[in-house]
Amino acid sequence: MKSTPFTDIHIGLKAKMHEFAGFNMPIEYTGILPEHLCVCQQVGVFDVSHMGEFRVSGPRALDFLQQLCSNDISVMADGQAQYNCFPNDRGGIVDDLLVYRIHQGEYLLVVNASNIEKDWNWCCSHNQSGAKLENLSNRTAQLAIQGPKAIDVLQKLSPVDLKAIPYYHFAYGKMAGIDNVLISNTGYTGAGGFELYFKPKEGPKLWEAIFEAGAEYGIQPIGLGARDTLRLEMGFCLYGNDIDDNTSPLEAGLGWITKFLPGKNFPGRALLEKQKQEGVKQKLCGLEMIDKGIARHGYEVVDTQGRVIGRVTSGSISPLLKIGIALAYVETAFAQPGTEVFVRVRNRELKAGVVKLPFRK
Repeated sequence: MKSTPFTDIHIGLKAKMHEFAGFNMPIEYTGILPEHLCVCQQVGVFDVSHMGEFRVSGPRALDFLQQLCSNDISVMADGQAQYNCFPNDRGGIVDDLLVYRIHQGEYLLVVNASNIEKDWNWCCSHNQSGAKLENLSNRTAQLAIQGPKAIDVLQKLSPVDLKAIPYYHFAYGKMAGIDNVLISNTGYTGAGGFELYFKPKEGPKLWEAIFEAGAEYGIQPIGLGARDTLRLEMGFCLYGNDIDDNTSPLEAGLGWITKFLPGKNFPGRALLEKQKQEGVKQKLCGLEMIDKGIARHGYEVVDTQGRVIGRVTSGSISPLLKIGIALAYVETAFAQPGTEVFVRVRNRELKAGVVKLPFRK
């Protein structure tokens, strides 16, 4: 398994370690529930150095990305981040990603750890524009500092005015004495905070500084288990569970990042345009369990007559709501909030209700 600059630290803290996307990653430290609540109420630190980073540069960078990504990158300004996806030729999703505009001729793409090689090959094979592509994944480390106290912790370590960085924007600056750190007001927890990108060799120094600065705020290291429950409470998609090569962005509720602009001929555009005009047969929706139980990935969703109408893609007990929550693809007719459905759990049909996302308001 691969390691991150923080793997030895995780092991030293007695984290429960497990393989994820080829990396030896911490799943939990003190437990998913206390870690989840720590991020919602205070501040937590995630090692997300396993994520992939690609640089796209040169005079043809924008044209290349416009023909590869679903969202409209031409509207981005310097210092702005954008949620995006790579559609495939079948109208599915190669991956979802963040695009950072450094300046007009340079962008940074941040992709999912499990898809680094797949995404890199996809980008290279579709580079008809002549953009310069560099895989920076092994030369980039990343920490996500998330929670309502994240800004208080990090402001102690940086001369950059963090309050001046709007949501989904970023700045380069000094952090804990380390130069040229990319400080991004983004995250996948819904709790607010920042993501930091830096050279791997600076990792241990930055980790120590962040935890020293955060001691008065009850800062804790957080594992991938709580990261999953946090994103689920917000209704955020996880690639491989809720979206994949066979689900379209329109089915997944990502029509807002799918722009059919003149000349923007991304893969699968014709299929997705047809879906938009005719409507989709299934939609990703939120389910709250009414009967006691947990709707897990792969469980069938049925109607009142017991007919299978969909499947669960992600499910757990919500640490904040104390009930079972899930994301599921269901037939479009059953996707409206307030609709009563049932989840088949071990041959029992448990009542659930379709709700508007996010679960955590």
